[in-house]
Amino acid sequence: MESVRSDATAPQGDSALTVKILVAGGFGVGKTTLVSAVSEIRPLRTEEALTEKSIGIDDTSAVSQKTTTTVAMDFGRITLPNGLVLFVFGTPGQDRFWFMWDELAKGALGAVVLVDTRRLADCFPSVDYFERRNVPFIIGVNNFEGSGRHTPDQVRDALDLSADIPVINCDVRDRESAKKVLITLVEHIMRTMSRRDPNALTH
Repeated sequence: MESVRSDATAPQGDSALTVKILVAGGFGVGKTTLVSAVSEIRPLRTEEALTEKSIGIDDTSAVSQKTTTTVAMDFGRITLPNGLVLFVFGTPGQDRFWFMWDELAKGALGAVVLVDTRRLADCFPSVDYFERRNVPFIIGVNNFEGSGRHTPDQVRDALDLSADIPVINCDVRDRESAKKVLITLVEHIMRTMSRRDPNALTH
């Protein structure tokens, strides 16, 4: 991991290790909510109201109360107990905004793919994106009301994921639950980097 100066979080004269991560997933799965829940700064949001123009384009059947959509990105920052600073970028969920993903993914060391088990297929594009680019990712199963409860192994099997990819249940509205997801991702990134290069974490 590359060490980057972060004056906003480190005492004068010290340096902090910062890591860029992404939060991805389908439309209305909770990306903006997770970023907002964990951010220690006022999160940047690029939300616009859903209008009649989105009818037939954005599927709101499972999230009927959703009135806005992210059109560019969400951004927040959190400092973990070990001093690691995470820059957290939420990606737009709709197909028509996917052209922005390559820009957002530049420099990202890992990603959380949020899943709503009522609409499991919505996360497939995110999973495919990170698998193709060899970016470490984990699955966060956001527990919506009425979605039922599934074990991590059931979700992993449904997504045809390898056994080494963590699957964690969460409630992204809850700061501690959302923070646990990010910590799980950081641990997964470190394990993955260590497997690829045993000396990577000592440089």
